[in-house]
Amino acid sequence: MIRVQTEDFSLADEYQDLNTDDHDGAIVTFVGKVRDFNDAREVTKLTLEHYPGMTETVLAQIEEQARERWPLNKVTIIHRVGTLALGEQIVFIGVTSQHRKAAFEACEFLIDFLKIKAPFWKLEANEISQHWIDAKTSDDLAAKQWQSE
Repeated sequence: MIRVQTEDFSLADEYQDLNTDDHDGAIVTFVGKVRDFNDAREVTKLTLEHYPGMTETVLAQIEEQARERWPLNKVTIIHRVGTLALGEQIVFIGVTSQHRKAAFEACEFLIDFLKIKAPFWKLEANEISQHWIDAKTSDDLAAKQWQSE
C-alpha cells in the first residue's frame, strides 16, 4: 500500500494492518519525524512538496525492487506532504516477511531509495529564514550500498 497524504497516520493502526498474517515471522517499521535541526541549523517547521502521480509511481517502483530482492508479504509506504511542525511524523515504512533479516533489510532499502528517488522537495524554516534542502551525499552513499549487492 502506498499513500501520499497531508494528514497524520497512526503508528498503531498501521502496525495492526501489517499484523494479519500468521505466516509472517517479522514486522519491521520505520517512522521519520521532523527534527529541530539539520546541517547545524535550527528548524521550526518543514514543508514538503511532491509531484503528484509521479511520486506514487516512483514509490511503487521502489516497492517492486524490494519485492524482487526479498521475500516480502506486506509493504506499506506512507509519506506526508504539506507543512509539518517539530516532532510530527513525515514517513512510515512497514514490511512483513517470514524472516527478520529480509524484513530489516527491505525496510532500510525502501527508506534509502525513497530519499534519493522519490520526487519530494523539502523547505526548512526557522524564525529567521527558510531554505530548500539539497540532496545529501550521505543519502546517495546509503543507497549505493544496495547497488553493489
